[in-house]
Amino acid sequence: MVMQESSSSKKGWPVGRALRTFLSFNGPRFLSGRRKKKTSGGVGIATATTVTPQFGADLPVGHGIVLVTGATGGVGRRVVSLLLEKGIRVRALARNEQKALAMLNGGQKPEPGALLEIVNADIRDPAALTPELMEGVTAVIGCTAAIVQPKSGDSEDRAKYYQGIVFYEPETLDSPEETDFVGVKNVLAAANKYADVKGCKKLYNCAPAFIDRWQDFASLDDVVMGGTSDSKFTLIPGAGEAGNEDSPSRIAGVFEGMVTTERGFASGGFTSVRTRNLEPPLDLTGYEGLRLRVLGDGNTYKIILRDSDQWDGPSWSTMVPTQAGKWADLDVPFTSLIPVARTRSIPADQRQAFRLDQIFAIQIMLSKFAYDGEVNPTYKDGPFKLVIQSIEAYMGPSAPRTSRFVHISSAGVERPGRPGIVLEEEPPAVRMNDMLGGILTYKLKGEEAIRASGLPYTIIRPCALTEEPANMPLEVDVGDTIKGKVSRDDVARLAVYALACPEATNLTFEVKSSLAFSQQWTAEDAARAPVTDMTQVFAQVKSMSQK
Repeated sequence: MVMQESSSSKKGWPVGRALRTFLSFNGPRFLSGRRKKKTSGGVGIATATTVTPQFGADLPVGHGIVLVTGATGGVGRRVVSLLLEKGIRVRALARNEQKALAMLNGGQKPEPGALLEIVNADIRDPAALTPELMEGVTAVIGCTAAIVQPKSGDSEDRAKYYQGIVFYEPETLDSPEETDFVGVKNVLAAANKYADVKGCKKLYNCAPAFIDRWQDFASLDDVVMGGTSDSKFTLIPGAGEAGNEDSPSRIAGVFEGMVTTERGFASGGFTSVRTRNLEPPLDLTGYEGLRLRVLGDGNTYKIILRDSDQWDGPSWSTMVPTQAGKWADLDVPFTSLIPVARTRSIPADQRQAFRLDQIFAIQIMLSKFAYDGEVNPTYKDGPFKLVIQSIEAYMGPSAPRTSRFVHISSAGVERPGRPGIVLEEEPPAVRMNDMLGGILTYKLKGEEAIRASGLPYTIIRPCALTEEPANMPLEVDVGDTIKGKVSRDDVARLAVYALACPEATNLTFEVKSSLAFSQQWTAEDAARAPVTDMTQVFAQVKSMSQK
């Protein structure tokens, strides 16, 4: 809304503005300019989540999306399959879209609303890792690696490469530096900037990728109840906090206007900015509160969440003070919100449970009234101005911190150039590291970038990968010395379970089977073997890492 200057102290009720406000929130979309929350093609919200207790019900937090890079590789496609089996939304990233469709979805494009989305993008190109690609992503499983094949060639299904037992003289088809190091850095940068992988969920901020989200908001003042308060909400370059890396131009949302009690048929003295009903509603399951980064004006504001799509239905509200002229984080724990009907608290015997999984609207209000007849202690008629840099949902310090970046690397990455190493006794990748373009060297550099990123991570270093079935007896170690083989099925299970097990956080380890190369693991063996407890595997690695 555009602010109107007061021409006199006895201004009449602007009935036209009241009608426009009502229609903005309740009328046809062409009147409101309402923006339907966009989703990328093929992504939808699962109607049910089939997560076993052993797997962990917090995967991923907030029912977000797991981004899988290298989704058509031997481990990657198994990771995708396991996540889908668990009812987890997956965004599968691949260089070849047709190959991905054939491998992951029977050659068909996923239906809108399906758990699976397939995206054609190359992690070596930072421009391909867009804000839209990262929207809603709460975890990443990195399965991308430089392509290696036998010099003698391979079949279309890469049977020679995948079998992992018989040795064929190898060659690389692309640059290990660009894929295993630069590509990993590109994914980390995009995830840090755009995804929800830091224990918070970006709802609104002033980074270029998020600017259009502020269109959800519109002014809602006491004019709808006979008052004459007037506000506007605009994005203003230069209004934001200095030194904000997300918004170099310092754009910020400015909620400002004039609040007055001079006239009101039912209730004057409030002004607010509120989102139109969000489609779909926000799911803030697993988070503990909202955090607003604001430049205050000394007023005390109401923060209101609505878990119903009713225009004037019950809401959840609290009051937060601001300091004039100071930037601050306003933390609003969900436990601090009380259920209200306008300014009256709802009696305990009439209250319904707060639905964090369906937040339809967020509202910020300056009002003369507190609750149940009490008055806002800092309220005064006159101008106001609240600058809003961002709004996000946050996790509390007591929340379990699980990995948000799981990466499949390789055993042997620390061995090239290691003093005293006997190359003849090492796996081919170690012996041929230089010939293969420094493949292990750049995998190690990629690992180092992950460990330095600040994200909770798990780095899995498998020994020689085979096509044998899952549930092999596993051995884990740290320090990069073990040799052997391991099933891709088991590595995929480790990667997926790492997202749900706090014990896996910030670990780097090697894994192999206790079986000799010559001992074949069959489907019958897998069926007879006890199911591997991945929590115990990660606990063992954690104990080793602390020694």
